[in-house]
Amino acid sequence: MNSRFVLFETIRVENCFALNLSYHQKRLNYSYKAIFKKECPFNLSELISMPSIFSKGTYKLRFLYNSEEYKLEILPYKRRIIKSLKIVDGEEVDYAFKFLNRKPLDRLYSLKGEHDDILIIKNGYITDTSTANIIFFDGSKWFTPFTPLLKGTCREKLLETGRIFEAEIKFSDLYKFKGFCLINAMNCGELLPIDIKNIS
Repeated sequence: MNSRFVLFETIRVENCFALNLSYHQKRLNYSYKAIFKKECPFNLSELISMPSIFSKGTYKLRFLYNSEEYKLEILPYKRRIIKSLKIVDGEEVDYAFKFLNRKPLDRLYSLKGEHDDILIIKNGYITDTSTANIIFFDGSKWFTPFTPLLKGTCREKLLETGRIFEAEIKFSDLYKFKGFCLINAMNCGELLPIDIKNIS
């Protein structure tokens, strides 16, 4: 981890086009002001310029920043296949901002065992996995917990467009649903339910 930078945004770049940039800018502005106590000087649409070598395919763009500086990293993208989640207790975890320091989340992730990822429970409520928001399918509609650790850009877009709905979802409510799906900046919009029995 580069200690010069404090926070970051992960942005999906597809065929030389940065997706959902307005949602990333909104979160950037909010996070910057909350952490550094002043208005954000960074305009993503002005700072992000894709070289032609990235004109085809999907890439992960990381925008790293502190109060004065920023850095762009462009990485190849290979989608992680997540089909099973291990329930873990995350009472002490606070990740309301997208910090580069993810050690508390990494410690929880180390508890996943043979599962693909973790599902973090906090104060009896369902929050997130280690890298994504979670949504649940009841057979007709998708719902997301109103208690995420981090409000993801995809989550915000799907809520705003009415494709998912926010709800109080306690751990005890988990098996009232038929399936689940993980969403983040790199995986947004393809809502394919995974059997709820794959969470244990």
